[in-house]
Amino acid sequence: MNARQALLDVRDLSVRIGAKDIVKRVSFQIAPGEKLALVGESGSGKTLTAMSLLKLVPQAQVSGQAVLAGRGETAATDLMQLSERALRGVRGQDVAVIFQEPMTALNPLFTIGDQIAEVVELHELASKAQAWARAIELLSLTGIPEPERRASSYPHQLSGGQRQRAMIAMALACKPRLLLADEPTTALDVTLRVQILDLLSELQRTQGMSVLMITHDLHLVRRFADRVAVMEQGELVEQGPVAEVFANPQHAYTRKLLDSRPVRDVVAAHELGDVSPVVRAEGLQVNYPVPLHGFKGWFRKGQFEAVKQATFEVRTGQTLALIGESGSGKSTTALAVLGLQPKQGELQIDGRSWQYQAKADRPLRRIVQVVFQDPFSSLSPRMTVEEVVGEGLLVHRPELDAAARQAQVVTALADVGLTEAQFPRLLSRYPHEFSGGQRQRLALARALVVEPQLIVLDEPTSALDVTIQKQILALLQRLQRERRLSYLLITHDVEVVAAMAHEVLVMKDGNIVERGAVDQVLERPSHPYTRALVASSALVSPAAPN
Repeated sequence: MNARQALLDVRDLSVRIGAKDIVKRVSFQIAPGEKLALVGESGSGKTLTAMSLLKLVPQAQVSGQAVLAGRGETAATDLMQLSERALRGVRGQDVAVIFQEPMTALNPLFTIGDQIAEVVELHELASKAQAWARAIELLSLTGIPEPERRASSYPHQLSGGQRQRAMIAMALACKPRLLLADEPTTALDVTLRVQILDLLSELQRTQGMSVLMITHDLHLVRRFADRVAVMEQGELVEQGPVAEVFANPQHAYTRKLLDSRPVRDVVAAHELGDVSPVVRAEGLQVNYPVPLHGFKGWFRKGQFEAVKQATFEVRTGQTLALIGESGSGKSTTALAVLGLQPKQGELQIDGRSWQYQAKADRPLRRIVQVVFQDPFSSLSPRMTVEEVVGEGLLVHRPELDAAARQAQVVTALADVGLTEAQFPRLLSRYPHEFSGGQRQRLALARALVVEPQLIVLDEPTSALDVTIQKQILALLQRLQRERRLSYLLITHDVEVVAAMAHEVLVMKDGNIVERGAVDQVLERPSHPYTRALVASSALVSPAAPN
């Protein structure tokens, strides 16, 4: 492709923040109607590269060229030479952006329709009535049901998939020629990911626009993109057609990314023998109060059944995976197991039931620990590593003095691969001084330090890059083998289930629609919903469960 054929021609793009070079002389081209994926781990510079094209990072010093082809007879423009005022005419009009997390990108104080209409009014000088009609049209185009009603909804009133569709509608408002999509499916369930990808592909084809996709999901790249460009530590190390790069990667880093699929290394269920259950649930029911239709007020309440008559066991040394889309009831089930959600029916932890009284439940709190999805938000930024990891010992091992607590903390950190030799001043550091994978290790050490029997893993790797995900899963497998830990794994990633689980429960609308051994459920699913989940996961070569 020569420069005249390119819609966007990026040459020697460099980005510096303070005294550090983050992006180093990156060059690539995007043809009209082409889908290019920019891939790499967190910190590789891929998002900063894309956002710098529109100068959306105020503190960054940007150099190089980003030549955008003209419309019709107009001349091409170097985006790097445009003033802030001129760039406002390009943003949304010629180049639009879909951000990673729509809940934070959308304004919570305005309706979805108002936010889309604002873009139309600003760039197309339309009247309020025309802009509102256009907003409804765009919502309909992106497949949101009842677009007239949804246009009057606020962001928190939409599901995750609907919010992402609304973001896409806003981006398409002025018919841009290039769409920058920054991890547009990361926060979505697997079936929603497929729907959003299909929607973007259809809109790209019908609107004739180009797409620059920023992602670390190689399955997504294989399904969506025409070409791929790989970034490592701010440098573009390889680029080419997707099929060619995936089949014959030239750079070692590209090969590392492609080889970073989870590996199954767990003790087979039959080798563990006849083990007792750590968790036993029978007829588990969780209801939420909701307003009755047609009534307003505090006392007119109905019941929403979030979990319906669930029966299951988590056995010693084994992993039970709960899979399903958002709203299926899997996280509510986990909250009930943790004793954080009142329930009906029978639920026993190591033969005892939750009393929902702080003192009475304290022994069970030590037995059951949890690792959350996002370690950055689950670790207190005001506490040092020693305080974060050792906090549970203050509650569950009050007889320990300061020296003994510190020794336990050091041991727990070493068990998850964090030592003073690697990180000087380890105990006095704060969570923000660690990478995402290292923070997840801290969260795991915090759970392990009180010596639990069961750990609830709530999407433990979904916020991590593929290489870090593989490391964390290997760590969890090792700890399970050494300590005979039981895991309740909450996830929508079928590949993680294939690597970790012994048994699987599939949940839909609060019901368990399928259960069984991992190989049976993933390789021979019987329920249509399970078959749809497995198909949507787009596993290229599933790990063989043992």
